Amino acid sequence: MLRGQPQNVAAATSRPNATLSAVKVPNSPVSVHVRCASGAPSSSHAAEAPVHSRRSRRVACQAAATRTVYPPADLVSQLPTDAPTDVEYDAVIIGSGMGGLATAAQLVAKGARVVVLEKYLIPGGSAGHFKREGYTFDVGSSMMFGFGDKPGGTNLLTRCLAAVGKKLETVPDPSQVHYHLPKSDAHPEGLSVQVWREYDDFVKELSQRFPHEAAGIKSFYDECWRVFSSLNALELKSLEEPRYLLEQFAAHPIACLTLASYAIVNTGDVARRYLSDPTLLKFIDLECYIWSTVNADLTPMINAGMVFCDRHYGGINYPLGGVGRIPEALVEGITERGSHVVYKANVKEIVTEGEGDAVRATGVRLADGRLYRGKTVISNATRWDTFESMLGESKLPTCEKLFRQRYKKAPSFFSLHVGVDAAVFGDAHTDCHHIILEDWTKMEDAHGTLFVSLPSLLDNSLAPPGKHIVHAFTPDWIDAWQGMGVDEYEAKKELVAQQLIERMDAVFPGLAAGVCFKEVGTPRTHRRFLNRHDGTYGPIPARRPLGMLSMPFNRTAVEGLYCVGDSTFPGQGVNAVVFSGFGCAHRVACDLGMEPTWPVVDRAYNALLKSIRDAS
Repeated sequence: MLRGQPQNVAAATSRPNATLSAVKVPNSPVSVHVRCASGAPSSSHAAEAPVHSRRSRRVACQAAATRTVYPPADLVSQLPTDAPTDVEYDAVIIGSGMGGLATAAQLVAKGARVVVLEKYLIPGGSAGHFKREGYTFDVGSSMMFGFGDKPGGTNLLTRCLAAVGKKLETVPDPSQVHYHLPKSDAHPEGLSVQVWREYDDFVKELSQRFPHEAAGIKSFYDECWRVFSSLNALELKSLEEPRYLLEQFAAHPIACLTLASYAIVNTGDVARRYLSDPTLLKFIDLECYIWSTVNADLTPMINAGMVFCDRHYGGINYPLGGVGRIPEALVEGITERGSHVVYKANVKEIVTEGEGDAVRATGVRLADGRLYRGKTVISNATRWDTFESMLGESKLPTCEKLFRQRYKKAPSFFSLHVGVDAAVFGDAHTDCHHIILEDWTKMEDAHGTLFVSLPSLLDNSLAPPGKHIVHAFTPDWIDAWQGMGVDEYEAKKELVAQQLIERMDAVFPGLAAGVCFKEVGTPRTHRRFLNRHDGTYGPIPARRPLGMLSMPFNRTAVEGLYCVGDSTFPGQGVNAVVFSGFGCAHRVACDLGMEPTWPVVDRAYNALLKSIRDAS
C-alpha cells in the first residue's frame, strides 16, 4: 500500500504482513502526480521515503492517488486472515499468483483440501488490479491469451475458471498487437506491423512488408501451427507423469511424436530455415521477446508455437472489469468448494523433516509463528525466494545449484499507469496493444522495448467518463535504482516517466498534453509488492537452452515440495503460468494417490528427465 496514505487507511496497511507478494505496483506506486496547496503539480515519494519525509509532504500536499485507496478499508477488514491450523492439508500453496490459484482450482476440483497463503491484500500477483480516482488499472499485462472457446486443450483460462464453476465475459481484440518498429532504407517511415486475429490477414500483412520473404514467412508460421495443433490435440497435464503421456500417445500418436521432435529445438533455429532477411529475423526475435524476455535463439519452439498461434485460434480477449477479475473469480470458486485463501499470511519458512536426500517438506511457518501443515507444499514464489529465502541456502539441492548456472534472473519492469483525456484517441478505432521500439540494437536493453496497452478502449468501464487508460511498461534492472537518496530517486523516476510519455506521444500525438493522472513503479516497487528477488519476473536462460528440457517442471529435489509459476515450464506470462498450474495440480494429485500412476516407471522416467536437465 502507499506509505503516504491518509490516516483512515493506515490501520489497514500498517500491520506486519500488509505488504506482500500479490501485486506488482498496485497500492504503492513509487511516484504519483500530486496537487499541492498552491495548486501546482508536484511529485510525491511513496514506498521508500523516510518517515519524516512522508509526514512533511503530507502537510503541504495530498497525493491524487491516495483519494481512492484500493482495496478500501472496509473491504480489507473483511478479508479472511486465518484458516484452521489443526489439520493437515492436501496442499499448502505459497502465493495467490495465477500459477498458485490455477493449481488450487484444479486440486479442489478433484476434492483436495487446500489452503492458499497470500502475503498481500489482493489475489493474482501481477495479474491483479487496483483502483485510483475512478480508474481500474491492471497491475501487469492486459494482453490475455487462453480465453478461447474453440475445441482443444489450449483455452487454459476458460478451463481453469470452469473447474471451479466460473466464467467471465470477455471482449475480443481484432488486432492482437501493433508493432511500431525502427526506420530503415526499406521502411523509411518505420516498420509497422499489425498482428491480426485472423491468421491469414497477419501473414498477408507481414508478407507485404517483406515481399521477398513471403514464402518463408508462411512456412515459418505454418510450422508454428504444427506445434500448436499438436498441443491443442492433447489434454494438457503434467509432462512429468509417464502414464498420462503414454495415454496421450495412444490416443494422439502423431501429435505426441510431433511435439517430441521439437523438445530440444529453439525458435531461432526454425526461423533461419525459412528466413534470411536480417530485419525480419529481428522481428521474430521481438515476437519472442515480448513474452519470453529473450530472443528467438533462447526461446523453445514449443513455447513459441503455443503463443504465436493461440492469438489467432483462441484470440486475445480482455475480461470485462479488468484482468484482476480472473484471480478474484478463482478465489470465489476455490473458497466456495471449502478450501481457504488467507491474506496477510507472510510465509517465512518451509518446514522440513529429515536430512540430506531424505528431507521432506511438511508445511510452512508464517512470520507470526502460525504453522500450516500439508502433505505437499507448493511454492508460487520464484526459485530464488523458495530455496534461498524460505528453505535456506544450507538445504539448497545440487540440481538447484545447477539451475542457477543455466538460468539467470529476468529483468524487472519500470511501469507507468496513466489516465489521459479520451480526445487523444478520438472516435477512430485504435488498437489496444502496442510495442514501440526505435532501435533494433536496444531491443533487450533497459527501456529499449516499450509495451503499451489501452484496455479502456475495449472496456470503457475501466476509466472515468471522457478518459482512457494508458498502461506502459519497459524492462528495467533493480541495480539502476539502488543507492539513491530520495530526491535523486524521485528525479530519476520523473525523468524516465517523461521519456516514456514522449515516446508514446510520437505514436499517439497529443498524449503528453492529455495526461491527467500518473503513477510510476520501479523495480524496487515490484520487489517490495510482489516479494520477488530484485523484482525479477522469473528466470531466463544464461546460455542456449536444450529446448524445453532445460527448464524445470513442478517437482523439486525436496520430497513434497513443488514449484509452480514462471520459475517452471513453460515460463513467463499468464497463460504460461496457468499451464504450469495444470501440470502441477496433476503431478501433485498423482503423488497424493488421487490420480492413477505407475510408481516404478514414474521414478525411472523422472530420473531420466532430471539427468537430461542437469546435464544441459
